[in-house]
Amino acid sequence: MSQPDSPQVLPILLTAAISIALSVHLALADGRMAALFIVGLLLGITLYHCSFGFTSAYRRLLVNGELRAIRAQLLMLAVTTLAFAPLLALGEAFGRPLSGAIAPVGVAMFCGAFLFGIGMQLGGGCGSGTLYAMGGGSPRMLVVLLAFCAGGFWASLNLGAWQSLPEWPPLVLGDRFGWGMAAGAQALLLITAAWTLRCYDTAPPARQSCHLWRGPWPLLAAVVLLPLLNLATLLLAGHPWTITWAFTLWAAKAAALMGWNLTDDPFWSAPFQYDALHRGILSDVTSVMDIGLVLGAASAALLARRFAPMWRIQPRSLAAAILGGLAMGYGARLAYGCNIGAFFSGVASTSLHGWLWIIAALIGSWIGVRLRPLFGLANDS
Repeated sequence: MSQPDSPQVLPILLTAAISIALSVHLALADGRMAALFIVGLLLGITLYHCSFGFTSAYRRLLVNGELRAIRAQLLMLAVTTLAFAPLLALGEAFGRPLSGAIAPVGVAMFCGAFLFGIGMQLGGGCGSGTLYAMGGGSPRMLVVLLAFCAGGFWASLNLGAWQSLPEWPPLVLGDRFGWGMAAGAQALLLITAAWTLRCYDTAPPARQSCHLWRGPWPLLAAVVLLPLLNLATLLLAGHPWTITWAFTLWAAKAAALMGWNLTDDPFWSAPFQYDALHRGILSDVTSVMDIGLVLGAASAALLARRFAPMWRIQPRSLAAAILGGLAMGYGARLAYGCNIGAFFSGVASTSLHGWLWIIAALIGSWIGVRLRPLFGLANDS
């Protein structure tokens, strides 16, 4: 992507004005939501400057055996596990109840994660990757996001059939074995795995200049900052960081505006979903954080002078964007989230479903990587 010759002053001012206006609006209504919006901004900046993507990390692992980004993910999970454990053991903080990212294990969850793995390779980004790449100036990822939303809504209408398949109650290692033992053992396992993989990583050490505002930032910054921001989310929202629920909600709101009657749908008539559907977008925690993430990534790209949208999308790449987005949206709804809500936050909460999610997603990614050339997508990036 070519670098603009001069700072993009007007877009920078516009992005800043929108961010400030949203922050003030949210602060006047609910200071907690304003704080979550700021956390979202910081997540977008961190993801963009660190180029921290799950999708590309899995692709480089499967194609080239590159392990650097995988090691960073393992360390990130270890840090977050240790940060979450004392709070989840207490079950509250500052008078607010806290709960981890916990979900059942079953056929639907495994199939959903498998489908998500295929979709993220075709789409070119997972849930967080789609948002920060779109905010960073990728029109193609806007197509992925629209299809992602549609896929999530589609799955919400089919959940009854999927939930009739075999499913087992959530298994939380911290509850089963004690938070000290479970979190300590899991963190030790993750750190040991990261250290062991270091011995097999044949890629040369990354050597690049770093700049606070223009980036890039080293992967170590993501290993430190993403756990801290996920911890802030847990404290402010009462649950860890999630991404994809908002996409399903946005599509449902769009469908309702176009006259789709969801009052009799089993999923959308449930109390939480019904309430979210009939309240404003800025009343939904995940929506507020996702919007913040996009604006944060846009700010980072503009300040780095790398915001340069490429509007021409090849037909085959466009088809992959649509199929990938649909697969991710559908899969995430079945699998209780994406790389963030199910894997990152799930594993950090010591929920077994997080570990099974990544196994299924990696199998799907293996297939997705082999499908990419059919759509004219290179596997060397």
